[in-house]
Amino acid sequence: MKQKYIFLDRDGVINKDGEFITEHGYITRWEDFQFLPGVLEGIKRLTEEGYKVIVISNQKCVGKGIMSEEELKSLTEEFSKAVEKSGGKIEKVYYCLHVDEDKCDCRKPEAGLFHKAQEEFNIDTFENKFFIGDSQRDMQAGQRVGLKTVLVLSGKSSRKDAEAWQYKPDHICETFRDVVDLVLKGA
Repeated sequence: MKQKYIFLDRDGVINKDGEFITEHGYITRWEDFQFLPGVLEGIKRLTEEGYKVIVISNQKCVGKGIMSEEELKSLTEEFSKAVEKSGGKIEKVYYCLHVDEDKCDCRKPEAGLFHKAQEEFNIDTFENKFFIGDSQRDMQAGQRVGLKTVLVLSGKSSRKDAEAWQYKPDHICETFRDVVDLVLKGA
């Protein structure tokens, strides 16, 4: 049986990016977490179709001391519960808590968190699986492990931005609904 996994970035894909709504540019409180349109319904559809949804996100706000690991864990539990309440399921969330200067192997565009998920979920290959993101860093990370990359335009980046990138997405979608339609068609 074909393994069905989809990997999602968090900010700009699942929820509104903190850059646009908080004074420090990060989502650090549940009160500031705003699901983007169509995300709850989309994750529900993916779950119903047998996809395991895994989130891979850089959260250097922890490394910068803006929020604690416990606060991040609590925020993650809240948004995961909201997804479940809507009929979807997030299998697991992997975060890199480091800042760029740490030069870790888990901060996207590095592939460490993807490999960790691959090992924990016994994923045989990344071929024919997707990573949905909103930045060139996301596209580069997904391509490093052989995932199909989809830029969703609900975050920081535009089509014009993507035209200038070295790591161009395999697909570009306006909304998360469009992403789900693309994935379910088996693009």
